[in-house]
Amino acid sequence: MIESLSRITALARHNALLRLRDPGQFLSYLLMPMLGMLALKPLYQRAIPGGTTQVATGLLIMFSVLALHIVGAATLTERGWHTWDRLRATRASAAELLLGKALPVYAVLLLQQVVLTVFGIAVIGMRPAGALWLLGVAILAWGALLLAIGSALAAIVRSHGELHAICDIGALVVTTIGGALVPVTLFPHWLRLAAPFSPGYWGLTMLQAAVHGDTARTLTVAALLLIVAAATGTFACHRLARGWGRATLL
Repeated sequence: MIESLSRITALARHNALLRLRDPGQFLSYLLMPMLGMLALKPLYQRAIPGGTTQVATGLLIMFSVLALHIVGAATLTERGWHTWDRLRATRASAAELLLGKALPVYAVLLLQQVVLTVFGIAVIGMRPAGALWLLGVAILAWGALLLAIGSALAAIVRSHGELHAICDIGALVVTTIGGALVPVTLFPHWLRLAAPFSPGYWGLTMLQAAVHGDTARTLTVAALLLIVAAATGTFACHRLARGWGRATLL
């Protein structure tokens, strides 16, 4: 156990350094939703009841899904550098390698969501009706799901182009169907039926429930998302442990 923790810590430290040296993508996914909130707030306030909460939480969900590219690229870059095979040749297991890469990226996802939540409260005017710890639970659960999905994508795609396409198109589809831009209640009937199949729907539902102080709904959805995250993370470990993700597959 001590050796395993030592390997995970070394990998996490190395990957944290890589993230710090290349902060451009993170900053773009932080500044763009801020500008979007400021620009769209008057429109949402006039058009939708609770428009302030909708614009703050909706853009947070959308740009956090776009940040999946940061998660997937953390592993995919190693494949492009042909260093993933070297890591797999060490004593570190696939789970340890994923944890070492995932922890710094998870911190990035949490930082993004915390900053956007604080911005929504302090600048946009979103007013949480419940305890702030509910928002913390929602952020932790949503970040864990995004981390697991991004790791699974890194074990499937073969190039950065594929990763970009899946993340960009997927983020638009998942968040739009999930109600990030327009509330689900305003959708046509057939699209309302499709909304629950989107992870963005559940992420937005959980976050808005936390803002409204609905403890039971927040915790229920958070538990559901953590179960899905555990299953998806297990799939990623299985793929990488069996040789998927090797540089020769690119």
